[in-house]
Amino acid sequence: MLPDASRWRSAANYEHVETLSASDLAWEWLRRNESYDRDYEALNDPGADLEQLTEKIRQHWGLRFRRRSGPRPA
Repeated sequence: MLPDASRWRSAANYEHVETLSASDLAWEWLRRNESYDRDYEALNDPGADLEQLTEKIRQHWGLRFRRRSGPRPA
């Protein structure tokens, strides 16, 4: 889903940026990247190889995904 860019030049819409953490600021810019948006949307493709796609996104965008919690291996 693409963000609404109709008011992107309004300074009032970005006052909160001064209080963001580094990771929050990175997310603000990443979510506006069309190439990232295409990669993210590919995760919803029922025929996608999620393991391969997750690795591609991890390497290309430098992202790490939390794993689901579960029992630790013995």
